[in-house]
Amino acid sequence: MRRLVLGCGTVGNDIVDSLTGRSGDLHVITDDSGRASALRDEHVAALEADPCDPDNYPDHADLVVVAGASATANLTAADHARERFPDAIVVAYAGDDATEADLKALRGLADRVIDPIGVVADRVLDVATGTTADRLRGLVRTLRSVDGTLAVVAHDNPDPDAIASAVALVRIARFAGVDAEACYYGDISHQENRALVNLLEIDMRQLDPEVDPREEFAGFALVDHSRPGVNDSLPTGIEPVVVVDHHPPREPIDAAFVDLRDDVGATSTLMAEYLDRFGVTPDTQVATALLYGIRIDTKDFTREVSEADFDAAASLLAHADSGILDRVESPSITPEVLDVLARAIEARERRGSVVASCVGEIADRDALAQAAERLLDMEGVNTTLVYGYRDGVVYASGRTRGADLDLGETLRDALDQMGSAGGHADMAGAQLPLGILADVSDDSTESLTEIVRDMVAERFFETLEDAPKAPRHATDRVLSFPDED
Repeated sequence: MRRLVLGCGTVGNDIVDSLTGRSGDLHVITDDSGRASALRDEHVAALEADPCDPDNYPDHADLVVVAGASATANLTAADHARERFPDAIVVAYAGDDATEADLKALRGLADRVIDPIGVVADRVLDVATGTTADRLRGLVRTLRSVDGTLAVVAHDNPDPDAIASAVALVRIARFAGVDAEACYYGDISHQENRALVNLLEIDMRQLDPEVDPREEFAGFALVDHSRPGVNDSLPTGIEPVVVVDHHPPREPIDAAFVDLRDDVGATSTLMAEYLDRFGVTPDTQVATALLYGIRIDTKDFTREVSEADFDAAASLLAHADSGILDRVESPSITPEVLDVLARAIEARERRGSVVASCVGEIADRDALAQAAERLLDMEGVNTTLVYGYRDGVVYASGRTRGADLDLGETLRDALDQMGSAGGHADMAGAQLPLGILADVSDDSTESLTEIVRDMVAERFFETLEDAPKAPRHATDRVLSFPDED
């Protein structure tokens, strides 16, 4: 048996150690002079040369092991080895930086491909059982089916939970050997959200709604929302490969891998669980973002919180930067937010314990959520809805506290037929295209505001009379996984 090892990275060195002493010949070609010298000192025939150059190869080999650290170099060496030694068994190490495309090409050349990510994943998955194992295997299998770059898309104008979930899924995709990029449409306008992105130096790509993303991305994953074209600006014809969300869906979700669990308070909790199950230690950026996402969506563990949220936060705490969190939570308030809050107070319409307020034209839609939160501080008020319009769309943000009311379903019933609406039992929103109403003259802003008020407030108050009640426990979940084949 004549064995040839091409390239000698860390894995290659271990392979050489295992082959040394066996019967037959062993020949190593490496461009690492130190490694070649060390092997010769151990009486291994080692040549310091380019392992990708077939002119350096011996005349015969029965087994060729391609074992460099670079996926690109290993692919080249495997190609030359297969051509030079057509009858030999070729075993190729994928490399430390292998993508799914590299693995696919290597599998076409080698008899066996050693994939380090796959080995680690398989070991982790072997430990898991039942639904958890199915979920982990399904996610890895689906991610690795993407032949190219995966776009991990947060909902429009992403909040901390969506931002954190996107960067975490990118990290998981890279663990699986898949190139991925965190993306969003709209703006990151809320001052705390901007502080989170800036202080953690989070790299998220703002997509252009006028450009079809399918021209660049090979697949799409949705986090913290579940349907293309609903709360995001993706083309409705896109079929996502992955959907992970903690909001209850109103319609069945069509994707290769779907994980929808409304019994947790944040999508960040699900992402933290995946990282933990895969044995991937989150870096400071990911851990801090996920911890903040959980805290914001559960309102510091006081709203729709579950045991899983506490467990996830505890696991992230050791890796998060508390100093950055303090700075994120204490940003300056913009004049726009103060102006919207003042208009919301002045224009409020109250019926019993419910307040609705039309603030007219807005520049920052995130100011609506902050105003809705602040109006809950009014004595005797337990439900608020603040809404305004910009660029031909009415945006609404609602909050409820201490009321036996499912606000998400209430807004769906009241406004979904006019656009899109929904959310949680105590936190929800809506987006309603103005249509022909947007053509009202600029001189008629007051009239447009009145039309918007009549359109939204009446439907909202009418629906409240027969509004669905909030569930005492949200335990239903919807899970689906790719077929085993």
